[in-house]
Amino acid sequence: MLALVNACAVIGLDGVIVDVEVDITNGIPKPPMIIVGLPDVSVQESRERVQSAIHNIGLESPRKRVRVNLAPATVRKEGSAYDLPIALGVLIANRQLPPKCLQDGLVMGELSLDGSVRHIRGVLPMAAVARRENFKRVFVPAEDAPEAALFPDLEVIPVTSLADLYAHLVGSRPIPPQPHIEVDQVPVIVQTDFRDIKGQEHVKRALEVAASGGHNLLMIGPPGAGKTLMARALPAILPRMSVDESLDVTRIYSVADALPEGIPLIKNRPFRAPHHTISNAGLVGGGNWPHPGEISLAHRGVLFLDELPEFGSRTLEVLRQPLEDKIVTISRAQGTLTFPANFQLVAAMNPCPCGYYGDAYKACTCAPGTVIKYQRRISGPLMDRIDIHVDVPRVDYEKLSENRQGESSEAVSQRVEAARQVQRDRFKGTTLTCNADMHPAQVRQFCALDEPCRSLMRAAMNQLQLSARAYHRILKLARTIADLSASDSIQQSHLAEALQYRPRVSDI
Repeated sequence: MLALVNACAVIGLDGVIVDVEVDITNGIPKPPMIIVGLPDVSVQESRERVQSAIHNIGLESPRKRVRVNLAPATVRKEGSAYDLPIALGVLIANRQLPPKCLQDGLVMGELSLDGSVRHIRGVLPMAAVARRENFKRVFVPAEDAPEAALFPDLEVIPVTSLADLYAHLVGSRPIPPQPHIEVDQVPVIVQTDFRDIKGQEHVKRALEVAASGGHNLLMIGPPGAGKTLMARALPAILPRMSVDESLDVTRIYSVADALPEGIPLIKNRPFRAPHHTISNAGLVGGGNWPHPGEISLAHRGVLFLDELPEFGSRTLEVLRQPLEDKIVTISRAQGTLTFPANFQLVAAMNPCPCGYYGDAYKACTCAPGTVIKYQRRISGPLMDRIDIHVDVPRVDYEKLSENRQGESSEAVSQRVEAARQVQRDRFKGTTLTCNADMHPAQVRQFCALDEPCRSLMRAAMNQLQLSARAYHRILKLARTIADLSASDSIQQSHLAEALQYRPRVSDI
């Protein structure tokens, strides 16, 4: 008898329906199960898990030749999510389950040898494709059921074991469906508040400007000045993610198997802080069959690179294209995959190897040539893509010891949200979301300068030796500062503040 069970593969970040066809025929079972359809090693190993699980829950394992075909054969199959659909296909083909019991359902799950069902990655894109292809039900591991229950018009059956699912399908012990999870039920957690940061008002202003326009930012200062603390406070003042943005981010984390435990939907802006020893593949994504890297996990959020000069030069250079295009494309012999990478880069560095070059209290022990060499580890083209460069001095004792708290993240985020709303209205009908995304055509349209501003910009171009890219970035930054001031046009004060955030020539 031939059985058909619907499963799902994840290619990149998207689900693809896979037909699991199981055929049992007479013959000597050597090997007892053959799996075809471009499976990888983990899929081939499922035959051992399936046979043991069926035997250990007290059902009959066929003593005939079993052939399993995963169609379409042109799609690569990887992972252990095919265990449960293969097991159900075997039971249907062996006449132990009704032939039509899974006609409108999609099945996914990994089996243990005792028949229990384990967690798998990528449930959210699998549930999304089930909804798109008009499946009525999905059978998923109980641990992953809240993730699939984000879709209101999809019945989600949480499965703890093959035995429980068998009893459900034969009608002896139905499994209650997972209740739908409302997006509003998932909390937003603020971990670092601006009011906890003592002093550093000018750096907080730079962070507010960066958040308002989606600009990249670099902080330079001695150890212990608060660079990391302020970077971690940035997501709290960024605009709240919409439902579509939350689903977009959650899909990436689901595929990367990086969803926090007990959180089916990510509503906080991502904050990723990889160590400087990270590899190229770890940063941009990769592997034999590519998976998302840190820049994709930071999509819609913040990528924080602490100790920026300690990162490998080749590792940093691979950031240049994603910073411009907001996507990363990874090519392999099997095919090409594209992952989203619309992140906000925030970096921090010491001014020299010892960390105290230019410090007012502690003398630097580095030779002048060593300082220059250290600062030039970061290439000019990468520095050109960073809009805001800000010095972070050490904090005085008086500011550290005072009991007065600063402005809260909630108050700052209200101004940021107002500026972002101006930009959303400005770019309505386009794919742009903030000023940092503007192309030269939009810069020409929305960043016009009057004569005093043009004179100031002309002088700055000559003195700071600015490139054409830097010129456009300064105009976009000035437009953001004007939006924060609720100004329809860029004034000299806005342009002067934007120029203040450019690095001095001697610093690069």
